[in-house]
Amino acid sequence: METKKRGDLLINGFGSSNGGSFNSVSINGKGTVTGDVECSDLDVNGSGSITGNVVVNHHAQFNGHGKIKGNMESQFLTVDGTAGVTGNLMVKKLKVSGKANVGGKIKGDEIKIKGRLTVGEDCEAETFKAESQFTIGGLLNADLIDITIFADCNAKEIGGQTILIKQKNSLLGFLKPFVRNQLKSECIEGDKIEIENTIAGIVRGNHVVIGANCEIEVVEYSGEFTMDKNSIVKDIRKI
Repeated sequence: METKKRGDLLINGFGSSNGGSFNSVSINGKGTVTGDVECSDLDVNGSGSITGNVVVNHHAQFNGHGKIKGNMESQFLTVDGTAGVTGNLMVKKLKVSGKANVGGKIKGDEIKIKGRLTVGEDCEAETFKAESQFTIGGLLNADLIDITIFADCNAKEIGGQTILIKQKNSLLGFLKPFVRNQLKSECIEGDKIEIENTIAGIVRGNHVVIGANCEIEVVEYSGEFTMDKNSIVKDIRKI
């Protein structure tokens, strides 16, 4: 372990440190930091654990296995490995290619998921794009929600201006009738909604398109409505 100019914390191999204010924090081996941390950049390439709240003023990156036992704030967060935040995550831009688990809620501007995301509570952003698998325990809310289903996805509620949910085209076409991933939600509400491979209690919007392989209890629409013949909607209401 080395500290440089009081602002840089570097852990190679096995090491531990108290929290504090740093310029950059880098964990390349197996490191533990006890206490709150504020830094410009955070880089976890090995196995890193921070017991406390973390504020990253610029960029945080997890290539290895990182655990934040508290809340986390960062301008930019990239997860190529595994990241866990036991509290809330506030981030301007989040990109997950690996696996991220947030025990509380996420609030951000732009969220892009190509790996796996688990959120205990709400997930709020201006743009949410996912080509992945995710589980959101509360409300998924964004102006634009664009989801390509790679595996089963779950969100208790989904709300936004434009909501697009589609199934990834299988390269193994002959397996398509037997392998069908779906998104499940109690309620989907927005202005423009176009969905497929979705199971939902209620879908409510202005322009509503129910694509193939959907099972919906109730659809409420105020403008236009179309439905694929391979979907089931038990109750359709013009409001």
